[in-house]
Amino acid sequence: MSDQDLDKLRRRIDELDEQIQALMNERATCARQVAQVKQRERDPVFYRPEREAEILRRIRERNQGPLPDDDLVRLFRELMSACLALEKPLRVGYLGPQGTFSQAAALKHFGHSVELVPLAAIDEVFREVEAGSADYGVVPVENSSEGVISHTLDMFMRSPLKIIGDVELPVHHHLLSNAASMAGIERVYSHQQSLAQCREWLDGKLPGVERIAVSSNAEAARLAAGQEGAAAVASDAAAEVYGLDILASNIEDDPNNTTRFLIIGDQPVQPTGRDKTSLMVAVHNKPGALYQLLEPIARHGVSMTRIESRPSRLNKWDYVFFVDVEGHAEDDNLAAALKELEAEASQLKVLGSYPRAEA
Repeated sequence: MSDQDLDKLRRRIDELDEQIQALMNERATCARQVAQVKQRERDPVFYRPEREAEILRRIRERNQGPLPDDDLVRLFRELMSACLALEKPLRVGYLGPQGTFSQAAALKHFGHSVELVPLAAIDEVFREVEAGSADYGVVPVENSSEGVISHTLDMFMRSPLKIIGDVELPVHHHLLSNAASMAGIERVYSHQQSLAQCREWLDGKLPGVERIAVSSNAEAARLAAGQEGAAAVASDAAAEVYGLDILASNIEDDPNNTTRFLIIGDQPVQPTGRDKTSLMVAVHNKPGALYQLLEPIARHGVSMTRIESRPSRLNKWDYVFFVDVEGHAEDDNLAAALKELEAEASQLKVLGSYPRAEA
């Protein structure tokens, strides 16, 4: 390729950049006009998860490359985030401190044009959203290796909040420290789930080194940054935030380690055609109770994707079940199953219907 051909291509790129910039600003202008229309409503809702899910789904479906689907979705996510901020800046609480995987999940779902608020505990995230101090919250709910985060499920027993979305985030753990090498490490901090997810690696590489469970991986990184001989199992984002070196990368025992996070809020979400519904069901303590819970779901052709049990904390040996099914609560088959289930259950609570998380 000659220099003349290269110059021609660069000029074309410049022309396309100008067109893209003009179109992005035209989109932002439309977003401002949408905000003006919504502000005339009594209780305007600016963030519509079902609308954003449909837009991103169409982007995947019509993409013909060469940009990969995930890269294109990420670009449009940030554009949508910036445009939404022109309508109404969102305040999103997450399980902090800064540098946690919950923060990464919040950014993946909402983009960078939101105000992120780190909170010290899962119940604080719920309280901030319930009080209206945060528009939405992001909390972890389960890990592919270590299972459910019990405290998140327990919060739904007493919270009026709804699940309006979920995020699946591949989780890669790193060993972070100010020590020159692993030979100088005397203790390792991390969240108990992360310590469990890296158990085999720690047994093999740091046998006999004390492991200390703390409230979050980011808190572990903060502690390790201030102590000699200390290390943390945490993310690369935490390494950057707290100025730590990565002594070993991707130390999780399962290379497919993934954590699922819930987006919580107080608004209903309309059907998209590719939805998930989460339920909390309490059944009477009698023979066949679990069968009576599952039978209407199966008979109406509803696919169940997860079930977890938790103590009800009302009566000894009474349990509530947390169930995820495919579909929206307004779908005919699921609505019929829920009607039958409500007649049999001692308590039925639809925690939310929301768009299924894309990869």
